[in-house]
Formats: sequence, C-alpha cells, structure tokens
Amino acid sequence: MSDTLNKQGVAMLRSELELMMAERTNLLRVVGAAAVLMANTDGRNLPAEAAEAAEMLSTLVNSLPEETLREALVSVQAEIRVGQP
Repeated sequence: MSDTLNKQGVAMLRSELELMMAERTNLLRVVGAAAVLMANTDGRNLPAEAAEAAEMLSTLVNSLPEETLREALVSVQAEIRVGQP
C-alpha cells in the first residue's frame, strides 16, 4: 500500500512540475515580448497615461537576472544587440 501511495505522490509531483515548466515557458515568452517592445519604444512618444505603465514594465524587465532575460529573449527569437539603439 505504501508503494502505491508513493507512486501516486511521485506522479502528482511530476504532473505539477510539468505544469510549472509549461507556465515558466509561457511567462518567459511574455517577458521576452515585453523586453522587445520596451527596446523598440521611444518613451517620449507615449501618451501620458501609458508612460507610467511603460516605466513600471521597464523597471521589472530590467530587474530580472541576466540569464532569465536572455532565456526570455531567446524564447521569442529576439536578437540581442549590446550597445546599439
């Protein structure tokens, strides 16, 4: 009986881990798209009501660890151009 419960527990954990990995993949794509949008947006041209949201988004994207941001950009097949506008 204990072996059956253990197998069920492992199966539940595996299922939960798969769901979390799929969610991570989706979140990386969202972050990648947001990063590309921010990199290609001139904040001076935004309406005032959008500027605050854009600043918040920019701050959040910039606070990510570099490796996570790289993964996000790769997930949306964005080119990483260092030092270019």
